[in-house]
Amino acid sequence: MSEVRWNRAYLSIGSNIRPELHLPVSVRMLSKVGRILAVSRVWESAPFGVSEASNDQGAQNFLNAAVLLETLLSARTLCVDVVPALEVQLGRVRDPHDKNAPRTIDVDLSLFNRDVLTVGHRSIPAPDILTRAFVAVPLAEVDPDYVHPTADRTLAQIAAELAPTFSMRLRPDVALR
Repeated sequence: MSEVRWNRAYLSIGSNIRPELHLPVSVRMLSKVGRILAVSRVWESAPFGVSEASNDQGAQNFLNAAVLLETLLSARTLCVDVVPALEVQLGRVRDPHDKNAPRTIDVDLSLFNRDVLTVGHRSIPAPDILTRAFVAVPLAEVDPDYVHPTADRTLAQIAAELAPTFSMRLRPDVALR
């Protein structure tokens, strides 16, 4: 008889189209595939990869957060089946010409247990953890002592290094649960 293996999935979530609605709904949807162990606070930042000229023309700021999910699902199932279905249900439209286009929801599997793997085009751990505060800071809130599998630093250390390099503000008015 095989033993049940619970996995820890660290998911980064973001939205800049009605994020106050889409972020909490995405957390509720994720709770259907496992147990939510922790959620970060919600952070607001300017859209990444959008020029100031574009931003002046109405590109909305992103709200970002992180979820620590305990699940029986594999990383592959989360990336290939669960996340795309969740994004479609919440109206995500991918623009093949603009990967930084506005979106109702963006869910990325950033870390999975302490594994280093590739699922489709996705590298886990997500490289953005080491370069973007809007990814690192929320992840550090859900598990500050987690040691990044390839960087050999805790999420709290990574977030502390990156936080001064990005303009972010806390959004206590947006509750994820």
